[in-house]
Amino acid sequence: MPNEHLRTAALAILDQGLDLLATLSPADYRQSLPQAFNASIGGHYRHCLDHFECLLAAPDNAIDYDARRRDERIEREPAFAAERTRQLAAALRALPDARLDAFISVRCKVAYSGCDSPLVPSTVARELMYAIVHAVHHYALIGVMCRLLEVPLTPGFGIAPSTVQHRAATPAA
Repeated sequence: MPNEHLRTAALAILDQGLDLLATLSPADYRQSLPQAFNASIGGHYRHCLDHFECLLAAPDNAIDYDARRRDERIEREPAFAAERTRQLAAALRALPDARLDAFISVRCKVAYSGCDSPLVPSTVARELMYAIVHAVHHYALIGVMCRLLEVPLTPGFGIAPSTVQHRAATPAA
């Protein structure tokens, strides 16, 4: 059952992305913001999808986060990004439970020096958890960017589930 919770959480994150895309104009989606290191909402959104894509397209034995596609159409075209989000959600729904339990090796560059990317053991479920929390953190950055552009967001966008739970359990001061 834990895998089903992960799948549900991942689908919810992708749905939040679809809600975001529905509120943005193509110009706002593509705009580079000096206050955010000249990044764009589209760039952050593409980065999130890249991680889900690496996970879902991985061969049986390894995920290589260094080999992300970085599809620039996802960065520039919100309609294309929405279609790609729906495709990833469909792939996630079709992913067999047994695949989530599978052990896998993961490669990701973590050092700024010329060192090779380490290869470490993990599971597909653990990497799905990573893709979810990674997206939440980038959604928080996207939320700041939307506020700079005066784009309204749905309540809770970019806020970690643990923070939502903590706020609900903590009496207002």
